[in-house]
Amino acid sequence: MKIGIVGLGLIGASFAKAYKEAGHNVLAYDIDESAILMGKLQGFVDGNLTREDLKDCDLVIICLYPEATVKYIEENASAFNKNGIVMDACGNKRVVCDSAFKIAEQNGFTFVGAHPMAGNKYSGLKHSRATLFNGAPMVLVPPVFDDMNFLDRIKDLLEPCQFGSFCLSHADKHDKMIAFTSQMAHLVSNAYVKSPSAADHHGFSAGSYKDMTRVAWLNPTMWSELFLENKDNLINEIDHLTEELNKYKKALVEDDRETLCSLLEEGRKRKEELDGSK
Repeated sequence: MKIGIVGLGLIGASFAKAYKEAGHNVLAYDIDESAILMGKLQGFVDGNLTREDLKDCDLVIICLYPEATVKYIEENASAFNKNGIVMDACGNKRVVCDSAFKIAEQNGFTFVGAHPMAGNKYSGLKHSRATLFNGAPMVLVPPVFDDMNFLDRIKDLLEPCQFGSFCLSHADKHDKMIAFTSQMAHLVSNAYVKSPSAADHHGFSAGSYKDMTRVAWLNPTMWSELFLENKDNLINEIDHLTEELNKYKKALVEDDRETLCSLLEEGRKRKEELDGSK
């Protein structure tokens, strides 16, 4: 296959490496020419992805921030392969899919929203690897949900990445869930390390601290865009967490051990229900 990768950050370069290792022809575009040069030197990029090349690509994966993704699709709408697939890899789906589905229909190409549930605390090409997606879930927001042949085709196109599972979702459901499972975790972790106590944590911290603060190390530019685009869902999660935390605070202030124990037991049981006992 001929694969087009737009954006050679952590996700884009990892896609490029996975497809190259599987023996496919990989063309890439990045606003930073040095990223393309590095990809060529390392052997996972075969050449520059130009507007002319788009018509020959079986799959184009756009790995940019949401607003930049929509802009790229708008600017190249008439150039995409009518028999190929155009896919994004953004962390929010409404802002991309609402525009991209309309543009695709108007210009005769097929767009599929996608969100690979993989990554790490580092960003950039130098931290990319061909195995980044191995075993990871992939959330798909397709234009249709009742065409199994089409969905099988998408899975076949993504086979070199070795995703562990596929989940179909509408864009609004995706963004509601991702506010809880991803964005809220990043926001809380980032706020948690601002405690004055954090400066003296060395020697006092173990697994709990590491788990709680792992994603505080984030890309502010990217995450601020994602947070603002999905602010309705994220604010709802913040409100709910604040309400719950105030219950614990009230019990502490009032030395109400019975209520505090009940709250902790409630949370423990909820976790057991969600994940099962181990």
